[in-house]
Amino acid sequence: MEGETVIFQPVLNVFLLALLCAPVAALAVMALIRATGRGRALWAMRLVMLLACFVMLLRPGIPGGATETLATDTDIVLVVDTTASIVAEDWDGDKPRLDGVRADVQAIVDEYPGARFALITFDATADLRMPLTTDTTALVSSLEVLRPEVTSQSRGSSIGIANQLLSGTLSNAAESSPDRSRMVFYFGDGEQTVSSAPEPFDGSAELTDAGAVLGYGTAEGGPMKLTTGGVDGSSSEYIEYEGANALSVIDEGNLEAIASDLGVEYQHRTADAALTLPEAPSTTTTYAESGTVGNVTELYWVAALVIVALLGVELTRASMLVARLRLLRAPSTSPRRRTTDGGAA
Repeated sequence: MEGETVIFQPVLNVFLLALLCAPVAALAVMALIRATGRGRALWAMRLVMLLACFVMLLRPGIPGGATETLATDTDIVLVVDTTASIVAEDWDGDKPRLDGVRADVQAIVDEYPGARFALITFDATADLRMPLTTDTTALVSSLEVLRPEVTSQSRGSSIGIANQLLSGTLSNAAESSPDRSRMVFYFGDGEQTVSSAPEPFDGSAELTDAGAVLGYGTAEGGPMKLTTGGVDGSSSEYIEYEGANALSVIDEGNLEAIASDLGVEYQHRTADAALTLPEAPSTTTTYAESGTVGNVTELYWVAALVIVALLGVELTRASMLVARLRLLRAPSTSPRRRTTDGGAA
């Protein structure tokens, strides 16, 4: 039966494993040949332990049925607001808006498996934090450690300052992979804190096949903690304005304008509403064309159990030898013989 065929998925190249184990095995065989009595049994056990380690590192297993995989042949650019207002505390009660951004990015990663992701952040300037990559673990980790700009260095920001960087990123993606589709997701509150009008994103519209503008915040507004350059990135104190906590209020009009420029939908995000995501372009979503993933039942644990059992024997034997040595080294407690004149003999 095909399902009963044992396969191997070695942790290192097989020849390298053999090179590491062969000298030790040769020494164990030589010791086994020279040993007598119990010594021969011990060296035989050690040789079996070495062979079990070798088998475990080969990672034997039994393949099961193949499963179909979903591959999204799409490049997705995430544009994230990192101004001080992104930590305004009006998400899911009194949590910072950045918590909502992180949760939504994770939902997007889950929705489009196999896609390539790029991360752009903006405050006073726009930065490409991560170029296009399929390493979603690195992407999520980058967002986990993401901190807004330092409050003391803030001089105001424009919600459209990332327009040229976004356009350039999309252009490079289109040139290098013209067959892939491109999606853009913009995360922000739409609050313009400079006197000039927001820069338009219409230069990216023709390079964007789908996506969404996601808005965070409330009309009532949320207070913002001071952000620092420290390890945790925040202070216990709040930004104040005229003797009271300054409030950041969402500007949905600005966010809808960005959505219109990009040719995508706008969606106001709240913690109690599920994120609605567009389908990836139909021509880029395929099943199994990227290969199938076999379900393998791992068997390395059998060799591991053998190793644990043999190590238990070795440890028991070592403990007995240590106890025997201690008895041999213990001082004699027998009374000393005395002479007739009362002295010790």
